[in-house]
Amino acid sequence: MCGIVGIFNKNNHSEIEKDLLSRMNETQHHRGPDEGGLHLEPGLGFGHRRLSIIDLSSGKQPLFNEDGSVVVTYNGEIYNFEVLADELKSKGHVFKTHCDTEVIVHAWEEWGESCVTRFHGMFAFAIWDRNKKTLFLARDRLGKKPLHYAELSSGEFIFASELKALYAHPSLHKEIDHRSVEDYFALGYIPDPRTIFKNVYKLPPAHTLLIRRDDQGYSINPYWDIPFQSNSATTEEQAKEQLVQHLTDSVQSRMVSDVPLGAFLSGGVDSSAVVALMSSVSEEPVNTCSIAFSSPKFNESEFAKLVADQYHTNHHVDQVDPDDFDLIDRLALIYDEPYADSSAIPTYRVCELARKQVTVALSGDGADEYFSGYRRHQWHMNEERVRNILPYGLRKNIFGLLGRYYPKLDWAPRVFRGKTTFQALARDSVAAYFHTVSLMSDDMRDKLFSNDFKNRLNGYNAVEVFRDHANKAPSQDPLSLIQYLDLKTYLVGDIHTKVDRASMANSLEVRAPFMDHRLVEWVSGLPPELKLKGQVGKYILKKAMEPYLPHDVLYRSKMGFAVPLAEWFRGPLKQRVRDALLSTSMKESGLFNMEFIEEIVKQHQAGLRDYSAAVWSLLMFESFQRQVMCR
Repeated sequence: MCGIVGIFNKNNHSEIEKDLLSRMNETQHHRGPDEGGLHLEPGLGFGHRRLSIIDLSSGKQPLFNEDGSVVVTYNGEIYNFEVLADELKSKGHVFKTHCDTEVIVHAWEEWGESCVTRFHGMFAFAIWDRNKKTLFLARDRLGKKPLHYAELSSGEFIFASELKALYAHPSLHKEIDHRSVEDYFALGYIPDPRTIFKNVYKLPPAHTLLIRRDDQGYSINPYWDIPFQSNSATTEEQAKEQLVQHLTDSVQSRMVSDVPLGAFLSGGVDSSAVVALMSSVSEEPVNTCSIAFSSPKFNESEFAKLVADQYHTNHHVDQVDPDDFDLIDRLALIYDEPYADSSAIPTYRVCELARKQVTVALSGDGADEYFSGYRRHQWHMNEERVRNILPYGLRKNIFGLLGRYYPKLDWAPRVFRGKTTFQALARDSVAAYFHTVSLMSDDMRDKLFSNDFKNRLNGYNAVEVFRDHANKAPSQDPLSLIQYLDLKTYLVGDIHTKVDRASMANSLEVRAPFMDHRLVEWVSGLPPELKLKGQVGKYILKKAMEPYLPHDVLYRSKMGFAVPLAEWFRGPLKQRVRDALLSTSMKESGLFNMEFIEEIVKQHQAGLRDYSAAVWSLLMFESFQRQVMCR
């Protein structure tokens, strides 16, 4: 895996400052510690940091075509590169290496902008074609690899794998985007295409960006979407057989590597399925890595051991200290913008552990989103049955009233915690799902933000992110719709962001077999009842894996990958929370109602309410302000 960076002057051929390009490139040294390279020509500079995985002796980037007129800087893995290379050689293209990078250059020459439709894998790359005076950027279909960009007032267009490389450019103006702040405190991350700053963007998954020198502006175009069209599996038995074959093919294609390779093994269904199928196609024992927690509420290591023992893997376990909060300030520097998924801590630790053993690790990421492994999918579908019975006007009045006045009983058994359900039932399907996944509710954000900041938002609400995607959804089936929303928002903005930054901070490449776009297409075409059957999520995946995995792994309750925030904020981090959240910088930002922040800190630390998610998101925002904004 690698890091890429570039500077392009759209309006003239002036020389790019080499020292500046080098500084930007070196901010991403962790993404590619093995090798670095720069290419400069009038009006253009490309940089690259390489983590060598395939063809270790060659493949240095930036990399060129035969006559040097086309150059690429690339981050990712194209798993079908050998097939494409053979096809391109048959068309007369001459290859100098055996790496997947060179396929991109010749594919551009042969197929132009449509070359991206030929690639199977995860990627973000930039191509400069001197003859066509064209800069072309692309990001993979499901957003595994990041790509950020900005257009500066000087006329320069800059891009990079991580925001920190863009921040190194002295002409980049750091002005907070108010909508991004609303998005962040609603979702816990900033969804594509926005970043925390105005005029700095993420290229969305399955999109390309094209700039021609001397043209005004640039064009951004989609090239793929999740189809949700019926596939060839007409019975449950056929679906099970085809699923195992599709997933085995995906796993096997991701095991090509010239460096040590292994897998994460949490003890959940998804990572266990990946390890089982890796073992079925590997001649050697698979290297596996797990994180253990001292708290039984969070610890899955015993289930990971069941799978490790069954497949005789080379298993490595490391225990996360219950007070492992030393990473808090470092997280802001790893993620470059506010990011509030606390599982970033154990994710970082498991990547740190894996890197001691391997350079490439396979993960189970992605299955929950399109197989419906989240409990919130079950809750949403239960609520949908009520929404389908009662007209919206009636629901809005009845459940709106109940949701307003019913107490929020965080401490009570779930059966008595009806406030969130009542609030969801008073909404339409998209707004209800947004409410379910929100880190802070609309009411809570209304209390959190200052009056001045709310005026600057001018009525904007983060639910618009979900509505925009819902309007483009290829299926209005209620389960398919929320799967589509997850794949477009949570998977990209939270899961992929978390894993990419945590793994790259440790110079580890992570591959996700469930994120093969052909597998996603096929699963999207299965009947919804094969994904969520009654109250059983991931139904068809679990049935398909029954011959491979223990029953206790397949059918136990989902635990997640969490840390004990509530206890931290009432115990060892009690004073740190107060110092950070009630600091001068938070007051002077003008964003917050400080009286409300003081109230949630007081109530949480007194044990009256569980505000741990809100406190964590504020803690991460304060750390970002202090460490990133002030640089």
